[in-house]
Amino acid sequence: MPGFHDILGHDAVKQHFQKAIEAHKVSHAYILAGEAGMGRKSLAHAFALTLLCEKGKSEPCMECHACRQVLSGSHPDLIHVTHEKPQTIGVDDIREQINDTIMIRPYSSYYKIYIVDEAEKMTVQAQNALLKTIEEPPGYAVIILLTTNPDAFLPTILSRCVQLKLKPLRDSVIQEYLMGSLHVSEGDAKLYAAFARGNLGKAIRLAGSEDFRYLYDEMVYVLKNIRTMYLSEIIERLRRWKDEEMDLGECLDFMQVWYRDALMFKVTQDADLLIFREEFAAIDELSRKTGYDGFERILQAIDKAKIRLDANVNMELALELMLLVMKEN
Repeated sequence: MPGFHDILGHDAVKQHFQKAIEAHKVSHAYILAGEAGMGRKSLAHAFALTLLCEKGKSEPCMECHACRQVLSGSHPDLIHVTHEKPQTIGVDDIREQINDTIMIRPYSSYYKIYIVDEAEKMTVQAQNALLKTIEEPPGYAVIILLTTNPDAFLPTILSRCVQLKLKPLRDSVIQEYLMGSLHVSEGDAKLYAAFARGNLGKAIRLAGSEDFRYLYDEMVYVLKNIRTMYLSEIIERLRRWKDEEMDLGECLDFMQVWYRDALMFKVTQDADLLIFREEFAAIDELSRKTGYDGFERILQAIDKAKIRLDANVNMELALELMLLVMKEN
């Protein structure tokens, strides 16, 4: 479990928490929002660890009895709210784990902290039950709601919580972490960072994923050869991807990065900027044979395919239309 200084990026959120601790102006309720893998849990735990630390500083000491309890998962004043049903957090979960216990004073610390992960899964009844507690909480209570979707909360919940949103990390930060901590090569680190879109957790997952390496090989083959492939071969590959349950969203992201790479090279002629540096010959050829208007049509076609897939339009048709535009341009 990290302290604030161990967490990459998210400086604004870390500073907000640390200033609140230093000024003794800690709110009773927070919403910490961001994609899965961006570090919501790490930030919430760093905040809780620092609040419960006996030293009372803006970083946890990691050595006192309270810190050791938190690190071992046994601190009595740090409660992780759980739920039996995978899709919902029900009213009984909130009543039994928060409402019925929050008036019991902390056992050993000044604060009593509740962390609710996947808080967007709270039913309306559960949110209304929590609202009563948030409206009149005891002075020692801190409730931290972790979510990927703050829009799922009632306006009354949103208005009574301090809302903090995690922003994507810079690609360079993710690259440095992958190279330094996971010993990933510079070329691969650049590739994983590009696909992670600022999400360190996703970058780490991609770096250890055999599925992504398979997707890489499949996509590079198609993108290199699409102009000479028969339509029947393209359709056959689409069906195989569907049967193999490949992540079509990641396929489209891959195509987008590939064509943006080629367009960037067409404009700059700087190979050092390429994400697909290992595929330089193919990128160079694509940049020479495709006009600016052709790149624009292809990138628009990929965007349209993403929209169609999100709208549950016929998958094969949506991808066929996009691949035809690629083939023609």
